[in-house]
Amino acid sequence: MMIPLLDFYKAIESTSERMLSAALAEDWDEVVRLEGACAVLIEQLRERSQGMDFSTEERAEKHRIMMIILRHDAQMRELVEPWVDDLGELHRPVAPAQLH
Repeated sequence: MMIPLLDFYKAIESTSERMLSAALAEDWDEVVRLEGACAVLIEQLRERSQGMDFSTEERAEKHRIMMIILRHDAQMRELVEPWVDDLGELHRPVAPAQLH
């Protein structure tokens, strides 16, 4: 049985929502696990969508889902970027003048 392509988009949307919830709870292990699950879904979608076309209604639904996924991604970036910036500060080389 062939899974409809929109079901993959819906699964990615759901997973991205769960990733955001995990990030808000600072459950980074869960974020990483869900990120892996999202990557698998995206790869499956790529494989199955070759040469497939959407109807007008399906394109509208796909667009709606993609906008939600992008919103989740933006919210995740807001949560993660300060942490990444802090990490960058820890790995910045120390200038010789600062050693004294």
